[in-house]
Amino acid sequence: MSGAPDGLAVRRVGAQAAAEVHAVVSAAFSARPALDPPADALAETPESVAAKLGRGSGVLATLDGRPVGALVLDPRDDVLYLRRVGVVPGEQGHGVAAALLAHACEAGAAQQQVAVLARPELPATVAFWESQGFTQRPVDPPYVELRRDLPVVHTVVDGERMQELGRRVGSLLEAGDLVVLSGELGAGKTTFTQGLGEGLGVRGGVTSPTFVIARVHPSLVDGPDLVHVDAYRLGGIAELDDLDLDTSLEDAVTVVEWGEGLAEVLAERRLEVHISRALADEAELRDDDLDPREVRLRWVLG
Repeated sequence: MSGAPDGLAVRRVGAQAAAEVHAVVSAAFSARPALDPPADALAETPESVAAKLGRGSGVLATLDGRPVGALVLDPRDDVLYLRRVGVVPGEQGHGVAAALLAHACEAGAAQQQVAVLARPELPATVAFWESQGFTQRPVDPPYVELRRDLPVVHTVVDGERMQELGRRVGSLLEAGDLVVLSGELGAGKTTFTQGLGEGLGVRGGVTSPTFVIARVHPSLVDGPDLVHVDAYRLGGIAELDDLDLDTSLEDAVTVVEWGEGLAEVLAERRLEVHISRALADEAELRDDDLDPREVRLRWVLG
């Protein structure tokens, strides 16, 4: 967030902040030169923005409490698209957009790339994204698409940060998503799932399901439930049909611990999460009391 003005705060927001996000988007896009065809953002309403934001798919920047920048997160499998990126007139060029981008990239823990659409008639906008490490790729007019790689391996130094990574992943998952968790005993699979449940906004109490094989955690925010499965003792994933779950896997986010080589048949697309202890030379600069983990995330799209 280098170069950002004092008093700038950036946070994730949901539909409750639709009016603030809409005001920023409207002010930012209205100040741009007229385009043909016009920018889709100019047709947004508070209601349409609320539908896009959902439970937490927005990033809002405020300066001394006043909204000055916003964007909408739109995850598409392994690519996180940034939509409606805007900074209000008078605050542009002061680091607000870079701060929004940094926060958005933190949100995209489970994606391999972050992407944005821009108009070639606005070369300064294209130049900004290129200055942030984005490169252009072919796309249908009237847009230019720019992408940048995101890290898919995360070094996590303690349980609190493991939960935070899980929260970031969970906040962008949708009904029908399958997460296959693997790693040695004690690697942090359940800790990751606890954070994922917080990101989804489900009822708490996420613990290892070893003795009951599967638990359903209902949503508290009108989102998908969390189905938490321990596949270690399953003879086959078909045994899920005998668990009498009170929710459909198509309507839930399903997390399967010890699911590698077994749970893949549940869905054509899945997020694979492998947790392992970091090697000694990778952790040599860390506190001796910490036991860092490497978390590798990979979308398999079928």
